[in-house]
Amino acid sequence: MRADDDRRQRILATVDAIPRGRVASYGQVAAEAGLPGRARLVGRLLRELPAGSKLPWHRVLRSDGSIAGRGDGAAMTAQRRRLAREGLEFDARGRVPRERFWRP
Repeated sequence: MRADDDRRQRILATVDAIPRGRVASYGQVAAEAGLPGRARLVGRLLRELPAGSKLPWHRVLRSDGSIAGRGDGAAMTAQRRRLAREGLEFDARGRVPRERFWRP
């Protein structure tokens, strides 16, 4: 297995482990996967997921609890909707409260 494949698998397994109703930051996912400082790699891998992926990518947010902006906003709207279905609420600034972050 190539090193890139190993890193990818560790990141995807970490995202898959985030429980329903909880969120994690890109940096937290990287650190839990044994790749501290690789938050951008996490973002890139999640952005490249195929349409219809069952991975709970929507549970990964910026470290301040906000949804990362991308594209035309459709992905942000879908992410917010998915999180709301899991019972997560956003404050007036569009952030998920820190107490809803995953503590493995």
